Amino acid sequence: MKKETGWVKWNEKTRKDAIGFCEPYKKFLSENKTERLFAESCLRIAEKKGFKPLESFRKLSSGDKFYKMNKGKLLMMGTMGKSSMKNGCRFIIAHIDSPRLDLKTIPVYQDEELCLFKTHYYGGIKKYQWLTIPLAMYATVILKNGERKEFILGEKEGDPVFCITDLLPHLGKDQMKKPLSEAFPGENLNVLVGSIPDLKSKDEKVKNNVLGILKSLAGMEEDDFLSSEFQMVPAGKLRDSGFDRGMVLGYAQDDRICSYTSFMAMMDVPAPEKTSFCMLVDQEEIGSPGATSAQSEFFRFVIEETSEKAGLATSHFRDIIQNSKAISADVNVMLDPNFKEVSDSRNAARAGCGVILSKSTGAAKGGSVEPTAEYLAFLRDLFDRNEVLWQAGEMCKLEQGGGGTVATFFARYNIDTVNCGPGVFSMHAPFELTSKADIYSTYQAYRAFYR
Repeated sequence: MKKETGWVKWNEKTRKDAIGFCEPYKKFLSENKTERLFAESCLRIAEKKGFKPLESFRKLSSGDKFYKMNKGKLLMMGTMGKSSMKNGCRFIIAHIDSPRLDLKTIPVYQDEELCLFKTHYYGGIKKYQWLTIPLAMYATVILKNGERKEFILGEKEGDPVFCITDLLPHLGKDQMKKPLSEAFPGENLNVLVGSIPDLKSKDEKVKNNVLGILKSLAGMEEDDFLSSEFQMVPAGKLRDSGFDRGMVLGYAQDDRICSYTSFMAMMDVPAPEKTSFCMLVDQEEIGSPGATSAQSEFFRFVIEETSEKAGLATSHFRDIIQNSKAISADVNVMLDPNFKEVSDSRNAARAGCGVILSKSTGAAKGGSVEPTAEYLAFLRDLFDRNEVLWQAGEMCKLEQGGGGTVATFFARYNIDTVNCGPGVFSMHAPFELTSKADIYSTYQAYRAFYR
């Protein structure tokens, strides 16, 4: 099938709408670089749109808007539809975590009169991409008495930034002989955080100076790192890319591009036919193992509470689920002119050609879901009737690789589930690249699905 970009197919108004939609998108992602911040900011917007805590409702009726937050990192929002929940619901699930560097449990040390933090990378990364770039520090500190302190360094004008050093080319002869997987050991991803000594200290003077600064920022002692979350992420805002400004360059677009568009789609559909849910989950990049992930029983708890308040019995859970439809909202790969060899050009998605509908995300269909032909036909018709720019696409050549999404965790409930999201260049890099046409068409697809 021939693929044309939105810039060719759309009229002038739609092109302007797409560009305009991406301005608040860039701002939102620039200001919300952790799961906690993203979920909290979505919650503030939702409350202004009339969403209320699920526990505040004794009874739910058509048009009611509700939410439930789980541990500050998993947000589930819903709007009651005109039809009974027994007739099925609409679910869009996206993840708000992204690859980054976390601190180890005992991270602070001094070496050669410098202070460094030891890190552990979160999610799949190419380690060399994180060397020598400016990093910002996002900290949530829970003191032993339960008091919570937060701070951000590296994002404001005048803030210090942090970095990981690398060898100069003149001395990197041995390093450059090694495979990429070995040339940059994970244990060397140590962030340089200080170089000035505390002259009052007897030993480890630079380390003690850094600990003193942390105490002034968050009232923390060295032992408090155990109950703290320090995330090192690329510093700086998302920016327009290209002479024509048709693309967006910046951190964590996988998968916050889907989280933002699915959230905004829910905000813009006030009275759906089917009860609709937007679920923003954590820990997808490490396999969804925890309480705030897509595998958490939290999903079932919310559906049961919602159905009971809508006048249904707990036993109706099976009817609700098997009549429902879900989108696993996650990004996909596009044909990259610099790396064509990894893609099957006949089945690869193209930049600017719209949201991608995927039958499979894994190599040889392993590690993915296989939606039914009936469900794919439903979505094709839905997108075409709503003039959504979309394309079919597969991730790569057979046996080249693959990727996972949260789709399997919802398909196992017997929900029709498909992977559907935009394409991203340089996925999992500190700075990822997306097309504004694809961002906007993803929002249109999710809105049509809810509506």
